[in-house]
Amino acid sequence: MNKRIAPRIQGDGGWAEFVSFEDGELTLIFRGECSKCMILDRCIDWISQEVKRDLGEDIVVKPLRRKPFFWDN
Repeated sequence: MNKRIAPRIQGDGGWAEFVSFEDGELTLIFRGECSKCMILDRCIDWISQEVKRDLGEDIVVKPLRRKPFFWDN
């Protein structure tokens, strides 16, 4: 994730943090611009495709959005 996925996400002003990987489900916290992104589902699909390509595993990405405390709702 650090070499391919993180730079793309950071390029748009966001970042993702690893939470867990259990039973084929990857849980990530999306912060920054990602926390309010209207097309986060596209990014999640892309991450799933990257994992499948690199590791040969089908996974489900579970996103958790977290806005910084100083952002308005």
